[in-house]
Amino acid sequence: MDQLTVENGVQNVLQLPATDDEFGGVVVEMKEHMDSDVFRTLLKTSMSQWKLQGKKGVWIKLPIDLSNLVDAAVKEGFKYHHAEPTYLMLLYWIPKTLCPIPANASHIARVGAIVLNDKGEMLVVQEKMGILRGVWKISTGIIHKGEDITVGVVREVKEETGVDTEFVEVLAFSQEHNVFFGKSEVLFLCMMRPLSFEIQIQETEIEAAQWMPLEEYAAQLAVQEQGLREYITALCKAKAERGYSGFSPFPVTTDSNGNPSYIYLKKEDLNKNICNK
Repeated sequence: MDQLTVENGVQNVLQLPATDDEFGGVVVEMKEHMDSDVFRTLLKTSMSQWKLQGKKGVWIKLPIDLSNLVDAAVKEGFKYHHAEPTYLMLLYWIPKTLCPIPANASHIARVGAIVLNDKGEMLVVQEKMGILRGVWKISTGIIHKGEDITVGVVREVKEETGVDTEFVEVLAFSQEHNVFFGKSEVLFLCMMRPLSFEIQIQETEIEAAQWMPLEEYAAQLAVQEQGLREYITALCKAKAERGYSGFSPFPVTTDSNGNPSYIYLKKEDLNKNICNK
C-alpha cells in the first residue's frame, strides 16, 4: 500500500488513527477490519512519526474481532498489557528508559459478610465447589467493576442466601497473594444488619445455609479458614461486648457521571464537622 498521498503538492504520510493521551503518548483504537500486512505497514510508518514527535507510550486497543492483527503488533515490539472479554490492549514504550506505566491490575477486591441476628447467630453457608466445600463460612464474593463495597456485599448475601441486609461498617480487611492467576486479593470483612431472616439458597453455588450460633461457627475443626475464622469470631465479640468501631464510608469526590467515591474511616476519631458534611 502506498504510504504517501499528495494534496496541493504536499506529501502526507498515512498513519493509523490515534489520539493523544494525557501522559505524552498516543492511543490507537482499531474499529474497522484491516489486512494484517496493511496494518503492519501503517504501524511501522506511524511508529516512525510518533518517535519523531517525541511520543512516549503507544497503546493499541484491538477488539476481539480484529485478533488477526495481534501477531503484526507483537512482531513490531508491542507487549500485552491487559485483556478484557471484548478487547486486548497492547503497549509499546518508546523512550530508552524503564517503562513507568503501571502493570495491569494486581489485586482482586473481595467482600465477606458478617451477619448476626438478635440471638447471636451468624448467617453461614456451605459452598458446592472449591477447597472450602463442606465448611461453614460467611458469604463472600468478588466486587464487580464500578460497584461500591457497600453495594457489593449486600448483593452477595442476597444472591447466596436470599437474606436482605444493610451495610453497617468494614470491621477489618486482609491481604493474600497468589490467589487467582498470580493476582493478590484484598478481603473486606463487613458487618451487616439483617433485614430479613428467611433463607433461600443460590442452588448453583451454595450447598446449604443456616443461622448458626457464633460458638458453633468458631468451634469447627476444618483448618482451611481457621485463622480467619478466629479473627471473625473475635471481631464479633469485640463489636457486641465492647462496641468495637469499624470503618464507615464518606463521599470525597464525585465524577462526571455523578458517582461518588468514598473514604473509609473511623468517624469517632475525626472532627464531627468533617463527617457531617
